[in-house]
Amino acid sequence: MVTPAMATDQNSVVVVMVPLPLHGHLNQLLHLSRLVASYNFPVHFVCTTTHCRQAKLRVQGWNPHTISTINFHDFPIPPYASPPPNPHSTNKFPSHLQPLCEAATHLRRPVATLLRKLSATTRRLVVIHDSLIGSVVQDFVSLPNAESYTFHSVSAFSIALFTSQKVGEQIQELVEPHALTKDLLSFEGCFTSEFKKFITVQHEYTKLSSGRIYNTCRIVEQPILDLLATDARNRNKLLWALGPFNPVDIKPTPLSRKDGGPGDRCLKWLHKQASNTVIFVSFGTTTSFSQEQILEIANGLEKSNHKFIWVLRDADKGDMFRDDLRRVELPEGYENRVKDRGLVVREWAPQLEILAHPSIGGFMSHCGWNSCVESMSMGVPIAAWPMHSDQPNNAVLVTKILKIGLLVKEWCRREQVVAAAAVETAVRRLMGSKEGQEMRKRAVAMGSRVRKSVKDGGITQMELESFIAHITR
Repeated sequence: MVTPAMATDQNSVVVVMVPLPLHGHLNQLLHLSRLVASYNFPVHFVCTTTHCRQAKLRVQGWNPHTISTINFHDFPIPPYASPPPNPHSTNKFPSHLQPLCEAATHLRRPVATLLRKLSATTRRLVVIHDSLIGSVVQDFVSLPNAESYTFHSVSAFSIALFTSQKVGEQIQELVEPHALTKDLLSFEGCFTSEFKKFITVQHEYTKLSSGRIYNTCRIVEQPILDLLATDARNRNKLLWALGPFNPVDIKPTPLSRKDGGPGDRCLKWLHKQASNTVIFVSFGTTTSFSQEQILEIANGLEKSNHKFIWVLRDADKGDMFRDDLRRVELPEGYENRVKDRGLVVREWAPQLEILAHPSIGGFMSHCGWNSCVESMSMGVPIAAWPMHSDQPNNAVLVTKILKIGLLVKEWCRREQVVAAAAVETAVRRLMGSKEGQEMRKRAVAMGSRVRKSVKDGGITQMELESFIAHITR
């Protein structure tokens, strides 16, 4: 067993984290930084100036300013277009963020300079980088004491389908015959052609890494991880499942929160609700709905007669500090009409704290992997409404394999507006039916096992110790 004290004795390993500057990617690697820093290694978190600030501002469950071993490096990048999202696009992929992703590849030079500097101070330099930012860290190969590990910000299930036809076929054998049809496993409509090219270029650099890291847990994806591990060994690579990265022991926030902001308002409202009676509705940081779709969601939630918290905000722009987001309008009088059983939140909301609250009994989600992991670790079942990227795969994992959720909208109908009646039905099924109760039981049981996995002696904790032992070998 590797302890923080033992790691301190080594005093010879420096870890550098390099995320893609999008919220779902930043958040996960910042949480991983906390875990690695607990072994008293110096951890250097590298990103653009704007997005280092964003990551620190939004992280939940701990305070990055209180851990002295995490060092933040914010580098400028060339100016890039930061257009608003297009809520009317039939393809929901956030193509407005591609200019930011392309601009972030210009971090290569300052990162190379930092790596050379750090290399001279340590026995081993460990670079953990997002799979979509591999070109930025490629110069580590010129340093004799450096090695890299590719972090995948998506589920093992999604990576298996995306990268290996053989593993994808083997996954079919893990479920009931014909449960996973071809259209369920398709990536059609998940990305724009331009972003597919970006992925292909960045994934080329994974061949330089010594292994892969996933924000998943063997409690959740053991059979799939076993298939990927076999595939990795055949290529002389290693694999670690170190999730959930997010804290799982979320303390209730005191009512006397100093900021008095939207998080305070959410939690005060939740404190007044009975256990498992509220559905949390949030579609992440890259989803932008048309006004027509927003009205259908509003009507569906109202007609469901179930309590809800709805985070109603537009998708992030490339620079969240530059301009205000589009304010989404609801029918006149709506918020006053539902005030006794519904809360609409237009600002950033503390999702992890909300999901951990005992009054939350369900989560209507886009199924971004960050949200899935947080929901699973808190034992909350999911009403899955995927939008793009890996989200359709995650929805299949949640609904067809783990059976801790249901589909709001099938992927083959992705270009259609979801009617209020469908939203109402999904909420009623998840929150008020025997079917929903069974999903909740499975989700609660899984959440309990996931939380135990990160405690001393748990399967995830032992895997983290295995990774620490490997990089301090």
